[in-house]
Amino acid sequence: MTTATMRWGHALRIAAVLLILAAAGFPIYWMFVTSLTPSAELFAVPPRILPTWSQRDVYEEAFRAIPVATWLANSALIAAGTTVLSIGLAIFPAYALSRFRFRGKGLMGLGLFATQMLPEAMLVVPLYAIFGQLALLNTLGGLVLANTAFSVPVITWLLKGAIDGVPIDIEEAARIDGCTRVGIVLSIVLPLVAPSLAAAAVIAFFHGWNEYVLAQTFISQEALRPASVGLASFVGELSTPVHTVMAVGLLYTIPAVVFYLFVQRYVVAGMTAGSVKG
Repeated sequence: MTTATMRWGHALRIAAVLLILAAAGFPIYWMFVTSLTPSAELFAVPPRILPTWSQRDVYEEAFRAIPVATWLANSALIAAGTTVLSIGLAIFPAYALSRFRFRGKGLMGLGLFATQMLPEAMLVVPLYAIFGQLALLNTLGGLVLANTAFSVPVITWLLKGAIDGVPIDIEEAARIDGCTRVGIVLSIVLPLVAPSLAAAAVIAFFHGWNEYVLAQTFISQEALRPASVGLASFVGELSTPVHTVMAVGLLYTIPAVVFYLFVQRYVVAGMTAGSVKG
């Protein structure tokens, strides 16, 4: 293979990567352009490709006249709480399903699967009644608990599959050295399943960040609204401020994208790291 051919191949690979990046980032760019487009030009033909910087006041208005910062803070608290609590509650059941043999193990696994067969909307009424008795309505903690209940079964099976791939010899060697079962899980198993932990974090975070039905039902105070509910409140019967919706939607999208890109680094690092050398 000649040098010229190698250069052309390298250039084509770079062009393909740039094309994929452009396709992936175009929806975000289009939201940005639409948010800065005057209402009279939203449906113009041909559509506007470049933003109109004179309309940048829409972002100042989003923070001045609309409690977007409060909505985003609430969503961040719900998503972070759901992520931490879901992973914390799923680790040990996943380890038990992977390593132990006990009566009812199959039934337990089936029960986790069965929780995913019911749509979330069917459980809103009974959950509302239970949360009302427990004084968990109009609280962010209540939403964290509800979202965690839907995330834990999925994360448990995800981590169980990852733990299945960890050699049992590593744990046996640690037990000979005097390590406790809890210590084995926390200090040995979890670092070895880091990619799956990152994937579990993504699942739990996005479930808490994007959830709408429970938040709309359980939260009636505007100060406690997450961004998903606040964004939907712009849709009216007679008119919808499209450029405002796109501005707030962009502010709502960017933190989730940043979180995914941040966690993706650890997914790649965990995949390339070797656990045993021999």
